[in-house]
This record gives sequence, structure tokens and C-alpha cells, in this order.
Amino acid sequence: MMSEQKGNTLPKREEIDNKYKWKLEDIYADNEKWEEDFNQVKLLTREVSNYKGKLGESADSLLACLKLTDDLLSLNDKIFVYARMRRDENNANSTFQALADRAKALSVEVYATVSFLVPEIISIPEDKLNGFINSKEDLKLYRQFINEILRQKEHTLSQREEEILALSAEIAHAPSDIFTMFNNADIRFPSIKDENGEEIEVTKGRYIKFLESKDRRVREDAFHALYSSYKKHNNMLAASLIGNVKKNRFYSSIRKYDSSLEASLDSDNITTDVYDNLIDTVNKNLHLLHRYLKLRKKALKLDNLHMYDLYVPIVEESHKNIPYEESLSLIEKGLQPLGSEYLGYLKKGFDSGWIDVYENEGKTSGAYSWGAYKTHPYVLLNYQGTINDVFTLAHEMGHALHSFYTNKDQPYIYSEYKIFVAEVASTVNESLLMRYMLNNTQNKEEKAYLLNHYLEEFRGTVFRQVMFAEFEKIIHAKLEKGEALTSEALSAVYRDLNLKYYGSEVVVDEDINVEWARIPHFYTSFYVYKYATGFSSATSITQQILDEGKPAVERYINFLSSGGSDYPLELLKTAGVDLSTPKPVQDALNVFEKTLNELEELLL
Repeated sequence: MMSEQKGNTLPKREEIDNKYKWKLEDIYADNEKWEEDFNQVKLLTREVSNYKGKLGESADSLLACLKLTDDLLSLNDKIFVYARMRRDENNANSTFQALADRAKALSVEVYATVSFLVPEIISIPEDKLNGFINSKEDLKLYRQFINEILRQKEHTLSQREEEILALSAEIAHAPSDIFTMFNNADIRFPSIKDENGEEIEVTKGRYIKFLESKDRRVREDAFHALYSSYKKHNNMLAASLIGNVKKNRFYSSIRKYDSSLEASLDSDNITTDVYDNLIDTVNKNLHLLHRYLKLRKKALKLDNLHMYDLYVPIVEESHKNIPYEESLSLIEKGLQPLGSEYLGYLKKGFDSGWIDVYENEGKTSGAYSWGAYKTHPYVLLNYQGTINDVFTLAHEMGHALHSFYTNKDQPYIYSEYKIFVAEVASTVNESLLMRYMLNNTQNKEEKAYLLNHYLEEFRGTVFRQVMFAEFEKIIHAKLEKGEALTSEALSAVYRDLNLKYYGSEVVVDEDINVEWARIPHFYTSFYVYKYATGFSSATSITQQILDEGKPAVERYINFLSSGGSDYPLELLKTAGVDLSTPKPVQDALNVFEKTLNELEELLL
């Protein structure tokens, strides 16, 4: 059986060696076992609904319902994860398409059923609720969960209203669904001539490759081909994005928040000053981005740097193929500072069927880490042997080990860590691997490539995401102040931000004004800032681990093991990062400056 893709033809799944496939049979040995649990979830759903109206009767009743809900939700997660990952193996497989659809429908039913829990707990007088917790040892486990519900009491509606909101979820997804269908199925881009003069249709998948071309004419043509296509539909796309902003205003208003931003951040118990601190700190350091862009212009020997010149490599990547087994060894060496326990679990993941390595016909593209409380973590890859693939594997194993530690040490109720901290573990792995590789290469070109790779990570994950975050803040504020949002208004805001972030070093081409129309993350509002805070936190933790050794590692492992047992900002404090101040973001930007100094020394 083959282990890697040969030639231009993708292998069928059955042609790939089993040692390079994840073991989903660790979840369910066969589909019949899945069906049994599917039916069990139906039964548990009915059992949970029997507690409706009874939670305030006694501590026993409350505890029994909470335990049953944990059983229901953890089993539902397992069913959903299995069905979706089976479909991801080959999206053309109709059996697993059907399983995934059924799992999604079941999930909607489950969450509608349990929607009575929060409003009913809120309706219990607080002194009575505290009496329940103090009288029942097993209920003390749920104290943080209950405290979190009470914290958001003023923003929680009546039981019937909460049920209606839960059922409105599908309608609320309409702007996102419309954009997704248009962006993935309907939009078409013109063809351009490639470096060899051959006509090739621009696609989203090919776009970045075109922007990385050494032929500037190809880069420019691809840039205009992509954005001219979005421009043709900018009124429809503006209506879609504005619809999403209005949806956010509706939900934040109905839950008695002062703004959509406040409503979004409150789910993590984060105040808007954390968001504002991030934007302000990055704004104060834009001169570093401008300096990096100036270096890019010099390295490319260009008189003017355009928006289509931002992705072409300024240092050639080594084209050597890194076999998968070699990447495992490289990652193990890079993560040595995390200690023997972490490395032991990492090797367990490498050796025990956690990872689906190679591309095959119909397989979902990209990479992710996923799993459920009742399973070990899984990682999907489409490994091609590039240095980027090695960093991707390190990244996804960071997610996987975060989930592994959390599920090992936390009960189900606290097993879901917040998205706010989700990118920390993955980025710590990447940062440690980067430091190891920089310290262990004697090749000037390879070192320059790695330094530039690291700077590009900063540019994409900190500067670019914060620009996105600032855009979201501005357009939501405009609507909330009663100002009209139109496609022209969106483009004007977006242009001003590009002029500020890229400065005088870049010619801000007019086409970039409509880039807002193609960013999927704008439909998961106030999400992208978490990439920047996560990256900054991880950069700080990495430095602490390298400077302090064991004490910093112990703090970090404690953070990984904490799941959702406390609020994200409090959990990060246990790892030595206080995001209520600008310091972690500034510390990260200081690392950017240090890295930039090193690259300037090599290239200038």
C-alpha cells in the first residue's frame, strides 16, 4: 500500500497505508455501535426534559439533572465528532454524509432540549441555590458553572424566550450561510496568463500561489482578477455582512448589553478594555510593521511595494522534502523544553492512531485538531513534506495535547476550554520549534527563511488580525450610533485602515478596499482578535519556558490541564500572562522587533 501521494493523481483512501490513518474505530468499532449511542441520546434527551420545572425542588433534583445533562452532551459530542470525521475522510461518501446530517439534526434537538437549564437555575433564589451547593458535596463540582450562570443573570431571558432564541439559531446563521454558499460555490474568477504564458483560471486555492510568484505581472493580474470579481457583487456581499452586524445588534440588545462588542466578550468574562488595549498597543507599534515592509521592498528590489507584493517570498524556501517521520523527530527535538511528561504524551499521539496524515480523494482540505471528551484527540493533516507542513503538525499537536491534558484532569462540565485560549498551546509549540530550528541551522539562507517565516506569522496573526478586529469594532459602532452602513461605507473604513496599518511603504491599491467582502471570519464577529491575544500570550509563555525552565513548564502544564475551570484571563495568569495589561502584547512585539533586527543584519 502507498504511503505518500505519487505524481499528480490523488490516491484513493484504501490505497494509503493504515499507519498513516487515524483510528476512528477507537470511537466506534462500527456504525452499528454509533446507531446504538444515537438511540441512547434520544432516550437521554427525553430523560433530561423530565426535569423541566423541577430543578428548584431539591439539591438531589438539581444534581441528578446536571449529571444527566453531562452524560447527554458528552455522548452527543462523541456521535457528532465521529460522523463528521468519517465524512472528512471522503466527502463523496454518501453513507457518512447521511450520518453527519443526522448527527447535526440530533445536536440541534439536544441543545434545544437543554435550553431550559440556565433560565431555570437563574429562577432559583440565590440563597436557596447556595444552600443546595453547600448541602451536597457532589454539587460543589458545579459551583463555577453555576456562578457563571449567575454572573450573566441580567442577560438571560425567560425560559420560553431562551427556547425561542435557541430555535432561531438556524435563521440567525442566514448571513453566514449566504456568504459561505456564494464564496465556496457561486463566485467565479477570470483566467490569467501564468509565468509560462498559459491561461489558468484564478481560484481561491491558486490565489496565494499566484501572489507568491516571482513574476510581478502574474501577481498583479491575479490580484485584480480576484478583487474585480468581488467588486461585481459588492452590494450583495455588503447586504450579507451588514445583515450579520444587524443580527449581532439584535441579540446584544435583546440581552441588555450596551454593544455587540460587549455582548461578544462577556461570554469569556472579558471587558472591552482588553480589546481596546490590544488595538492601541498594536497601533503604537505600527512603525515596526512599516520597517518590515521597507525591508521587504529593499529585498525585492522594488521602487514601489504594492498590495500584491506582500506574499512573494523575500527569502527562498528550501525545496527539500521533509519525510513525515523526519518531521516527527524534528518536532520532538523542538519541544524538549516542555519536559519528559509532555513529550511522552506527544509520542503517544504520534504512535497511537491520532493523526490522519496524507491527502486522498475526497478528503477535507487543510488541517485541524478535534475529538470529544470520551475520545482521545485526533489531528487531520494533508501532509506534503514542506517546512510549513512541519509547523502545521506542531501547531495541531499543540491543540491535541491541550485537549488531552484537559480531558485527563477535568470533569466534562469544564472540559471545553474557551476559544480565547485555544490558540495558545498550538502557538507555543510553533514558537519552540522555530527557536530550535533557528538555533540549529548553520545555513545563512535557511536562517533568513525561518526569521522571515516568523515575521510573517506576526504580520498575519497579530497586525493583520488586529486590523480586522478594528474594522469590526468600527462598523458595529457605526450601526449602533444610527449611521448608515453601505458597501461604500464599508470600503471607506477598510481603505483608511489599510492606509494606517501599511503606511507610506506600501501603495494601497484601490482593489483592496473591497477585501472585507471575502473574509469569512467577519461572520464570526469579534473572533479574530483572539488570534492576536493567543499569539501574544504564547510568545510570552515560550520566552518564560526558555528563560526559567521547569517552574515555567509547570505553570504551563497547569494551564493546559485547567480546561474551562476558570475564566480565560484567570487561567492565563496561572501561566504567567496578564492580558488585562498591554504588557504581553508589547512583549510579543518586542520579539517581533528582535527578529526583524536579525533579518535586517542578514539581508542588508
